[in-house]
Amino acid sequence: MRNKRYIVVIGLLLCLVGVNAQPRLKTPEYYLGAHGGATFSTVYFNPAEANMSPITNACVVGGNGGLVFRYAGHKYCHFQMEVNYMHRGWSSGNDSIGHNNRSLHYIEVPIFMNLNFGTDLCRWFFNLGPQIGYCIKDESQSIDHLFDWGLAAGTGFYVQTKHAGLYEFEVRFDYSFGGVYGTSILDAHRMASPMDLSINIGWLMPIRKQSAADKRRKETERRQKERERQQKELEQEYQIH
Repeated sequence: MRNKRYIVVIGLLLCLVGVNAQPRLKTPEYYLGAHGGATFSTVYFNPAEANMSPITNACVVGGNGGLVFRYAGHKYCHFQMEVNYMHRGWSSGNDSIGHNNRSLHYIEVPIFMNLNFGTDLCRWFFNLGPQIGYCIKDESQSIDHLFDWGLAAGTGFYVQTKHAGLYEFEVRFDYSFGGVYGTSILDAHRMASPMDLSINIGWLMPIRKQSAADKRRKETERRQKERERQQKELEQEYQIH
């Protein structure tokens, strides 16, 4: 457990270093949107449970979706927070005895450092950060721990339009350091960690982004105020003399 915590702490420190090394935007940008897609999940057991090999036989196909908030204060490094619904689970059994699917339904909150590069029209990005979750429904009523925490990483690309926001595609892997079962020395498993691969599409709309027209207008207003200030100074100087 201590090593797992070290991994999360090191990941967060790397995120902070990456953020501080990026050039800041003069005007921060804010985005709000939604995403969703398909999820392929299983649970890594050690020792392995019977009839869970190969991993494709242990996989449960589900869905996910949620809300996305993104803060862009730096040019290539953004902050992203999500609130997602996630259908997870695992399957035991084989073709001869049938499959026993365990379906779990989670609410998850991942917090990402979003690194991106490319042009203003199209950018490739990487997401990395911790996530916490809570199982709101256990259909089989078999797990011991409802609370979940882990690390998530994803990559993909987005296309930015002038008036319709961002459209993005992402492939994400999520690994849980918490176990669905107890993992003490007295329990049957040393590890019982959920993990899943998701394929998502998303849409984000700027909710506070300074347009080129706004920039020109503000610059015009600034110059006008500067000219008025200079004019007042000249008038005061003329009155004194």
